[in-house]
Amino acid sequence: MSRRHLMALAGLAAATPLGVGLRPAPAAAESDDDAAYQRAFQQLLATDPGVLPHGEPGREFLYRPRQLLVADPDTQRVITALRKVGHQVTPGGRFAGVTRLHFDREADVPSVVTKLRDPQQWPGQPVPRVQPHHVLLGYGNIMGNPGGPPQVAAALPAPDPAHAGDGAGVTVGICDTGVWRLAGTRHPQWLGGSYLPQVDDEDPLYLHTDVLGPQGGHGTFVAGVVRQAAPGVRFDPEPALNPIGVGDEEMLAAALAALSPQVSIINLSLGCLTQDDLPPLPLTNVLAARPAGVVVVAATGNTGTNRPAWPAALPGVLGVAAVSRGTTGLVPAPYSGFGSWVDACADGERTSTYVDGRLLLPGRPAKQFLGYAAWAGTSFAAAHVSGRLAAVMTATGLDAEQARQFLLSQPAWHPGYGVLVD
Repeated sequence: MSRRHLMALAGLAAATPLGVGLRPAPAAAESDDDAAYQRAFQQLLATDPGVLPHGEPGREFLYRPRQLLVADPDTQRVITALRKVGHQVTPGGRFAGVTRLHFDREADVPSVVTKLRDPQQWPGQPVPRVQPHHVLLGYGNIMGNPGGPPQVAAALPAPDPAHAGDGAGVTVGICDTGVWRLAGTRHPQWLGGSYLPQVDDEDPLYLHTDVLGPQGGHGTFVAGVVRQAAPGVRFDPEPALNPIGVGDEEMLAAALAALSPQVSIINLSLGCLTQDDLPPLPLTNVLAARPAGVVVVAATGNTGTNRPAWPAALPGVLGVAAVSRGTTGLVPAPYSGFGSWVDACADGERTSTYVDGRLLLPGRPAKQFLGYAAWAGTSFAAAHVSGRLAAVMTATGLDAEQARQFLLSQPAWHPGYGVLVD
């Protein structure tokens, strides 16, 4: 691994999220767990040859090395321009309206993108639409899973019979890590019969034996949060992240394409930051092409900044931030993404269905999970909002888009956090 790669990873790991101090400081053990969790993730990320960080302060993002994504109509002239300056590239497939170009050797992809986006390089021509192949997660506090690890929790009580029909007839697509193979049988009251088990939707969970990846079980946890908000809802799990928490735009596009036609709400508890904070082409294309009336709910990420996170910041996507319960009531969660691009917020601290296994963190006692966990992050705020949308649909007879408009018709709770969804 290059020195640049190691230094950038170290810088990302050391970044401090904005907003610290909005809630009481965590207990020492919790703080130690959070630091160890981030360290474990960074160690695994540093060994992944398919991930590179761009570490310029305030403009960080992660991307696939030696890959460039180009809008299909711009592909040939970009290839010609790159070859003129000595870059040998070959097309490596298409997805979501873009062509993936592969460099024949290591290249500084962000610098290449900057040059290709310079209008002076294209006199009398439109600037081509190009970008790195962004990796879906984030920095410091990982996008797609919280800044701290899950904690062992007691079993959930049985669903309230008075709300058993909430969300009935609605299907929520969950593009995440997939779902635990034993989720339905291990959690019969919460997840049993609520989805169609399929081998290719299973979460691999483990790094080895029963040792969980940092994000193993995340999709099962998210599904439980959705079902707590709407116990009658069905869900369709599709893998878009691996158990470490790593995905990319192509993986998410494939997961979205695999969703059942019955899906009317899509939950995306994941995302990315991008070069120049521009909307990512593939995600823009694939979500714009979704069936009419399907509502997309996405987490704003756990970066603690107002940088737009994608796809949450895309027009038409319901971006959800997180709040915390402080000593004086609800406050903005210090880890949460926020900004004018955020539509709603919800409590990000949840207890939910989880998996069996051990989570090993550097220098910390092993955590042994037996099917349930407590976790905090915008991932779970988003999942709650997806469930609430489904519950509103069954209670009112509204379709998904009308339910979205209903939820967002309330006054904003806090600047940069949108409407509070209980």
